[in-house]
Amino acid sequence: MSALEEMFATQLLALGRKSGLAAPEREYRFAAQVVGPGKGLRNRLAAASLKDWRFDFAWPGRQFAVEIEGGAWINGRHNRGAGFEADLEKYHHAMRLGWDVYRCGAQLVKSGEAALLVHDLLTVKSTSAERERVEA
Repeated sequence: MSALEEMFATQLLALGRKSGLAAPEREYRFAAQVVGPGKGLRNRLAAASLKDWRFDFAWPGRQFAVEIEGGAWINGRHNRGAGFEADLEKYHHAMRLGWDVYRCGAQLVKSGEAALLVHDLLTVKSTSAERERVEA
């Protein structure tokens, strides 16, 4: 877990304590859920044209994930050609499988804006869904 991911997790935990937002799963293997975990996973993923991708943070029941994109100013993996394309493929398949993915970088994490937005998105979505059930 990178320092940025730890910072985001700490910020989100503090916000979640006040609102009751469930903690996310870290390093969540979203594609593995499609083919099932266990022996032969990589072969089953390849047969389904998927890879053993992970989200930095995920709320599987909500199909919502957060990816912290580090290395922007140091020519990190996410910013070089092959790494950038690999990330796009991951996000493409995640969305094809019904996931919403929020991507953020160092500035948004350090300012606290990323954690606040994710918290608000998840608590507002939850509140709206609860209201709809009550009104139905």
